[in-house]
Amino acid sequence: MPDVTKEPTALDLPMVDPLPEPTQKYFDVCQDKLGMVPNVLQAYAFDIDKLNAFTGLYNDVMLADSGLTKLEREMIAVVVSSINKCFYCLTAHGAAVRAMSGDPQLGEMLVMNWRVAHLDARQTAMLTFAEKMTTSSATIVEADRDALRAVGFTDRDIWDIAAVTGFFNMTNRVASATDMRPNDAYHAQAR
Repeated sequence: MPDVTKEPTALDLPMVDPLPEPTQKYFDVCQDKLGMVPNVLQAYAFDIDKLNAFTGLYNDVMLADSGLTKLEREMIAVVVSSINKCFYCLTAHGAAVRAMSGDPQLGEMLVMNWRVAHLDARQTAMLTFAEKMTTSSATIVEADRDALRAVGFTDRDIWDIAAVTGFFNMTNRVASATDMRPNDAYHAQAR
């Protein structure tokens, strides 16, 4: 049974019922692995094609092979979501940073002000780029990409940084516009 005490968004868009078998299996895996079905998945489940498009892109940018670690991608998600003030993503991905890093303070620092975190040069360059892309992407120039190369990022890695940053800028806006609410369970995770 999904961990939902309220509707996942402010919109009246109920999940397809019954869910198609592959979707139900995916939700069952989430329930088994996470102890919940994330509300973002339930929110998209009013239209299975939209859900599949969302999960396909999410799985590609966040879970596929990359020169970025999964923690680094989660760090980008939190910093972008902090700039955009996306309650859903700050809560869900803040929990992921806490869990993956084993450092609850890091998760909180990235949520509040990533610049107070004790980061290495690679992470600082990555988050500086993600911040600039979020606030003023049209001003990015070769020097910004060179700053990433200088700390060891490849051009493929730079693509991945941009893809993760772009994905969360889009999803933050959808989540905020629909008043998407995080599952209650995220708040207590890895603290």
